[in-house]
Amino acid sequence: MVIAKNSPAVADSASRMTIRSECSSASPALVSPARHTLRAQREIRSSSTVYLTRFSACGFRSLARVENIPVSNPTILAGRNDGGKSAVLTALAFLLGHHRLTDEDRTYQQAVDTAGGRCFETWVEGVFTLDAGERATTALPQTLRIRRIAEEGQTARWEYYGSRPADSRLHDVARLLKGELSELVAEFSLSPAGNLKDDLLQAVTAYAATAPQVEQWQALPKELQERLPRLLSFGGKDERPDDAVRTALNSCYETYLEDETLQGRVREIEAEITQRLEKEADSLCQHIRRHCREFVGVQVKPEVSFKGGFKRAPLEVSKADGEPVDLTRSGQGSNRRIALAVWEWTSNLLEHSELAAAEEGDDQEPTQTIVVYDEPDTHLDYRHQRTVMDIIRKQCALPHVSVVVATHSMNLIDGVDIADVVHLRLSDSGRTVVERLADESHDGVDFHLAQIAAAVGLRNSVLLHERCFLAVEGPTEQQCLPLLFRLSQGLPLQAAGIALWACGNNEGALHLAGYLVKNRRTVMLMVDADSRSNKHFKTERLIRTGLDLATQVTYVGEADGFNELEELFTDLQWAVAANAHWPRPEGKKWTSEDFAAHRGGKFSGSVLAMIKEGTERTSPDGKDDMLYSLVTTLTRAADVPSQLRDAFRDIQALAS
Repeated sequence: MVIAKNSPAVADSASRMTIRSECSSASPALVSPARHTLRAQREIRSSSTVYLTRFSACGFRSLARVENIPVSNPTILAGRNDGGKSAVLTALAFLLGHHRLTDEDRTYQQAVDTAGGRCFETWVEGVFTLDAGERATTALPQTLRIRRIAEEGQTARWEYYGSRPADSRLHDVARLLKGELSELVAEFSLSPAGNLKDDLLQAVTAYAATAPQVEQWQALPKELQERLPRLLSFGGKDERPDDAVRTALNSCYETYLEDETLQGRVREIEAEITQRLEKEADSLCQHIRRHCREFVGVQVKPEVSFKGGFKRAPLEVSKADGEPVDLTRSGQGSNRRIALAVWEWTSNLLEHSELAAAEEGDDQEPTQTIVVYDEPDTHLDYRHQRTVMDIIRKQCALPHVSVVVATHSMNLIDGVDIADVVHLRLSDSGRTVVERLADESHDGVDFHLAQIAAAVGLRNSVLLHERCFLAVEGPTEQQCLPLLFRLSQGLPLQAAGIALWACGNNEGALHLAGYLVKNRRTVMLMVDADSRSNKHFKTERLIRTGLDLATQVTYVGEADGFNELEELFTDLQWAVAANAHWPRPEGKKWTSEDFAAHRGGKFSGSVLAMIKEGTERTSPDGKDDMLYSLVTTLTRAADVPSQLRDAFRDIQALAS
């Protein structure tokens, strides 16, 4: 999907002003499980069938330009502090109408001629899917691009990208007055069914559909704005329990406003207040016309809504002895555990909503609800972190719920498909860059890479955060190299930012190595010298993988004329290890000569056979166990073969 980079067309100038008066902006309703509101629930569900699948942002805080962030089950936003995770969540809120853009939200420009100033426009664009019923109602395609854009000095507006008449006079004809419609009918020689405004409008609308069309951004119909997904946002690491309670209960509040037993009275009050405001607005319009005579028509149309009237839900708790607890002075852990209970209750609301829809046999799809968490596991112990994971899994299992989580938690990052992990980092210019180990060109590649990563034992957190990947041939190297590296370099592989994985003669592992190289990740392949004859490590195949044979491939033993890792260790080291782990019977000792006799052939296989025949105790369980036992007898960095020490220094330099 190519996201348009051009500035939107400047909206037609309007001859009227609209003032919308609301108590506050609030999250859209979730559905209450209460039976007496089921009819209101059905009305809400049937009116919203627009699903967000991914979104992009431009000019929003550190998000100078980020594209194709998925909205999945769940999407994990990972990265360091100040990498842009909260900015992405707020950009999503802006797209869905739950964040009021301020000048501080606009990205600073870095071009030489504009440095220090903020960008002129900020927009967040989503790719939405419309179901069959919505397409029939709106005549829009199944996949629709919708954005919310705010230019400097103007209020934010929603637009969609689609076809419209090339003649701007045929835009938004439903808003035209009867006289204006009559002029268009005459100009285009149309034959309306009658002289009523509806007849004229029908004729002009039919003509507009057949006129030459262009693809461009245009105003999103208000009815479609109201059917955008609901956003249920649980705030950052310092969120207060009161805020979590208000977020959860606000969904019930809005559902009750739609209850038919209350709706009539609420609408009557709203209508009465609107009428009173309109009288005051008439006076305002007359005043504007007197002082601004260039404007022929001035209208103010107040809109009153109680939808956002649910302001606060103070939470009061007390101990068993009745002593009240001041949550503002409690530990962060206590506050987060209370918020955790609220989130779990919200999960039950979502689940009951789905069950109610199934029981009532609704034909319409329920509204998509996007639940957002910003570092939900902060200040929680490991047991409660697992509870957070359980809540998120439970919500993701619901068909019409998507979850986006910003987190540092390796448990959460490792618990999802790698294709759904978005890694955010700051570039050298201080702008957020999106890294995804996924190929947007084909969904099958996403799945394939995730399967490969799981098969070779690489967790998502390793794929995202380690600085260098060391691929070795099999289990022998996988067991021994961590010990050898630590003895040689004085720190473990993990501390050096190196991820180790065994290829196991697995072609998929080389595929993964090639993919990491393609994504500019540092990779080193370390295999035995005799692996040159292995079909998986042929020179031509390594080159096709993208590996640089001079700097990214090390053939162990080749520099000394050896074929395999076991040959790097001296005959004396082998004798010491054999006497410690597999002593010979009758007090005989293994000597260096015993092992020197096997040089020149398949050293590891011959030595293993000799030890199995000559030991009085349990023999080593294969070559990997044999070499591992030898490595455990080493005590100094100098005991590590010099060729390995050189390779470890090179790998550590790559990682740093």
